[in-house]
Amino acid sequence: MDQKKKIVTIFGSSKPDEGSKEYRTAYELGKLLAQAGYVICNGGYGGIMEATSRGAKEANGETIGITVETFSRIPNKYNDRVIHEKNLIARLLKLVETGDGFVILPGSTGTLLEFALVWEFMNKSQMQIKPVIVVGEFWKPVIETLQTELVFEGLENVTSFIKQAVDVDNCVNLLRSSFK
Repeated sequence: MDQKKKIVTIFGSSKPDEGSKEYRTAYELGKLLAQAGYVICNGGYGGIMEATSRGAKEANGETIGITVETFSRIPNKYNDRVIHEKNLIARLLKLVETGDGFVILPGSTGTLLEFALVWEFMNKSQMQIKPVIVVGEFWKPVIETLQTELVFEGLENVTSFIKQAVDVDNCVNLLRSSFK
Protein backbone atom coordinates (compact mmCIF):
# COMPACT_ATOMS: atom_id res chain seq x y z
CA MET A 1 0.00 0.00 0.00
CA ASP A 2 1.41 3.37 -1.02
CA GLN A 3 1.88 5.41 2.17
CA LYS A 4 1.71 8.73 0.27
CA LYS A 5 -1.76 8.19 -1.16
CA LYS A 6 -4.71 9.69 0.66
CA ILE A 7 -7.16 7.18 2.11
CA VAL A 8 -10.86 7.90 1.70
CA THR A 9 -13.14 6.07 4.12
CA ILE A 10 -16.59 5.46 2.65
CA PHE A 11 -19.66 4.81 4.78
CA GLY A 12 -22.90 3.39 3.42
CA SER A 13 -25.48 0.62 3.55
CA SER A 14 -24.63 -3.07 3.36
CA LYS A 15 -27.98 -3.79 1.67
CA PRO A 16 -27.77 -2.64 -1.99
CA ASP A 17 -27.49 -5.47 -4.50
CA GLU A 18 -25.42 -5.39 -7.67
CA GLY A 19 -28.28 -4.26 -9.92
CA SER A 20 -29.52 -1.42 -7.71
CA LYS A 21 -29.01 2.30 -8.33
CA GLU A 22 -27.20 2.64 -4.97
CA TYR A 23 -24.75 -0.13 -5.88
CA ARG A 24 -24.05 1.39 -9.31
CA THR A 25 -23.48 4.83 -7.76
CA ALA A 26 -21.11 3.39 -5.16
CA TYR A 27 -19.27 1.37 -7.83
CA GLU A 28 -18.78 4.51 -9.93
CA LEU A 29 -17.56 6.43 -6.88
CA GLY A 30 -14.98 3.74 -6.08
CA LYS A 31 -13.80 3.72 -9.67
CA LEU A 32 -13.47 7.51 -9.87
CA LEU A 33 -11.69 7.75 -6.52
CA ALA A 34 -9.18 5.07 -7.57
CA GLN A 35 -8.59 6.83 -10.90
CA ALA A 36 -7.94 10.03 -8.94
CA GLY A 37 -5.26 8.19 -6.94
CA TYR A 38 -7.05 7.59 -3.64
CA VAL A 39 -7.06 4.39 -1.59
CA ILE A 40 -10.57 3.20 -0.68
CA CYS A 41 -11.35 2.16 2.90
CA ASN A 42 -14.69 0.81 4.09
CA GLY A 43 -16.30 -1.81 6.30
CA GLY A 44 -15.22 -4.61 4.00
CA TYR A 45 -18.51 -6.44 3.52
CA GLY A 46 -21.37 -6.21 0.97
CA GLY A 47 -23.59 -3.54 -0.51
CA ILE A 48 -22.00 -0.12 -0.83
CA MET A 49 -18.80 -1.45 0.74
CA GLU A 50 -18.44 -4.11 -1.95
CA ALA A 51 -19.46 -1.74 -4.73
CA THR A 52 -16.89 0.96 -3.86
CA SER A 53 -14.13 -1.63 -3.45
CA ARG A 54 -15.10 -3.36 -6.69
CA GLY A 55 -15.10 -0.09 -8.61
CA ALA A 56 -11.70 0.77 -7.18
CA LYS A 57 -10.21 -2.65 -7.96
CA GLU A 58 -11.53 -2.63 -11.51
CA ALA A 59 -9.79 0.74 -11.95
CA ASN A 60 -6.55 -0.79 -10.58
CA GLY A 61 -6.97 0.99 -7.25
CA GLU A 62 -6.14 -0.09 -3.71
CA THR A 63 -8.69 -1.10 -1.08
CA ILE A 64 -8.85 -1.68 2.66
CA GLY A 65 -11.72 -3.47 4.38
CA ILE A 66 -12.15 -3.14 8.14
CA THR A 67 -14.21 -6.02 9.48
CA VAL A 68 -15.32 -7.17 12.92
CA GLU A 69 -15.45 -10.51 14.75
CA THR A 70 -19.01 -9.98 15.97
CA PHE A 71 -20.38 -10.18 12.40
CA SER A 72 -20.44 -13.66 10.92
CA ARG A 73 -20.14 -12.32 7.38
CA ILE A 74 -17.36 -13.01 4.92
CA PRO A 75 -15.44 -9.95 3.69
CA ASN A 76 -15.92 -9.12 0.01
CA LYS A 77 -13.34 -10.33 -2.49
CA TYR A 78 -12.34 -6.82 -3.57
CA ASN A 79 -10.36 -6.02 -0.41
CA ASP A 80 -6.59 -5.85 -0.91
CA ARG A 81 -6.09 -5.73 2.81
CA VAL A 82 -8.47 -6.74 5.58
CA ILE A 83 -8.06 -5.36 9.09
CA HIS A 84 -10.07 -7.49 11.47
CA GLU A 85 -11.16 -5.77 14.69
CA LYS A 86 -12.44 -7.52 17.81
CA ASN A 87 -15.62 -5.50 18.34
CA LEU A 88 -17.79 -2.87 16.71
CA ILE A 89 -16.35 0.04 18.70
CA ALA A 90 -12.80 -0.86 17.68
CA ARG A 91 -13.96 -1.20 14.08
CA LEU A 92 -15.63 2.23 14.13
CA LEU A 93 -12.52 3.86 15.56
CA LYS A 94 -10.27 2.13 13.00
CA LEU A 95 -12.51 3.28 10.12
CA VAL A 96 -12.30 6.85 11.41
CA GLU A 97 -8.58 6.89 12.21
CA THR A 98 -7.66 5.33 8.85
CA GLY A 99 -9.39 7.96 6.72
CA ASP A 100 -7.79 11.15 5.47
CA GLY A 101 -11.27 12.08 4.29
CA PHE A 102 -14.79 10.65 4.47
CA VAL A 103 -17.59 10.09 1.98
CA ILE A 104 -21.06 9.26 3.23
CA LEU A 105 -23.55 7.48 0.99
CA PRO A 106 -27.10 6.41 1.88
CA GLY A 107 -27.40 3.99 4.78
CA SER A 108 -29.24 3.14 7.96
CA THR A 109 -28.36 3.41 11.64
CA GLY A 110 -24.86 1.98 11.18
CA THR A 111 -24.02 4.62 8.60
CA LEU A 112 -25.61 7.29 10.78
CA LEU A 113 -23.43 6.16 13.67
CA GLU A 114 -20.27 6.33 11.52
CA PHE A 115 -21.21 9.75 10.15
CA ALA A 116 -22.09 11.04 13.63
CA LEU A 117 -18.84 9.74 15.11
CA VAL A 118 -16.70 11.59 12.57
CA TRP A 119 -18.88 14.68 12.96
CA GLU A 120 -18.70 14.64 16.76
CA PHE A 121 -14.95 13.98 16.89
CA MET A 122 -14.39 17.03 14.68
CA ASN A 123 -16.90 19.16 16.59
CA LYS A 124 -15.19 18.32 19.88
CA SER A 125 -11.67 18.70 18.46
CA GLN A 126 -10.93 15.02 19.09
CA MET A 127 -9.49 14.75 15.60
CA GLN A 128 -8.27 17.21 13.01
CA ILE A 129 -10.73 18.60 10.52
CA LYS A 130 -10.78 16.38 7.44
CA PRO A 131 -12.99 16.45 4.34
CA VAL A 132 -16.48 15.07 4.98
CA ILE A 133 -18.68 14.80 1.90
CA VAL A 134 -22.23 13.50 1.71
CA VAL A 135 -23.34 12.41 -1.75
CA GLY A 136 -26.85 13.10 -2.97
CA GLU A 137 -29.92 14.19 -1.05
CA PHE A 138 -30.20 11.33 1.47
CA TRP A 139 -28.49 13.04 4.45
CA LYS A 140 -29.61 16.58 3.58
CA PRO A 141 -32.56 16.63 6.05
CA VAL A 142 -30.27 15.50 8.90
CA ILE A 143 -27.74 18.22 8.13
CA GLU A 144 -30.39 20.91 7.72
CA THR A 145 -32.08 19.93 10.99
CA LEU A 146 -28.81 20.20 12.89
CA GLN A 147 -27.95 23.51 11.22
CA THR A 148 -31.30 24.90 12.37
CA GLU A 149 -31.75 23.26 15.75
CA LEU A 150 -28.24 23.55 17.20
CA VAL A 151 -28.21 27.33 17.07
CA PHE A 152 -29.68 27.28 20.58
CA GLU A 153 -26.46 25.58 21.80
CA GLY A 154 -24.29 28.19 20.14
CA LEU A 155 -23.21 25.71 17.50
CA GLU A 156 -24.22 27.61 14.38
CA ASN A 157 -21.17 26.32 12.51
CA VAL A 158 -21.64 22.66 13.52
CA THR A 159 -21.99 21.67 9.86
CA SER A 160 -19.45 24.06 8.39
CA PHE A 161 -16.96 21.36 7.41
CA ILE A 162 -19.54 19.04 5.82
CA LYS A 163 -19.85 19.42 2.07
CA GLN A 164 -22.76 18.14 0.01
CA ALA A 165 -22.00 16.67 -3.42
CA VAL A 166 -24.76 16.39 -5.98
CA ASP A 167 -23.17 13.29 -7.55
CA VAL A 168 -20.00 11.17 -7.54
CA ASP A 169 -18.15 13.42 -10.02
CA ASN A 170 -18.83 16.42 -7.79
CA CYS A 171 -17.69 14.38 -4.77
CA VAL A 172 -14.31 13.57 -6.33
CA ASN A 173 -13.83 17.23 -7.31
CA LEU A 174 -14.67 18.36 -3.77
CA LEU A 175 -12.14 15.88 -2.36
CA ARG A 176 -9.45 17.06 -4.76
CA SER A 177 -9.96 20.68 -3.74
CA SER A 178 -10.14 19.76 -0.03
CA PHE A 179 -6.83 17.89 -0.14
CA LYS A 180 -4.97 20.77 -1.86
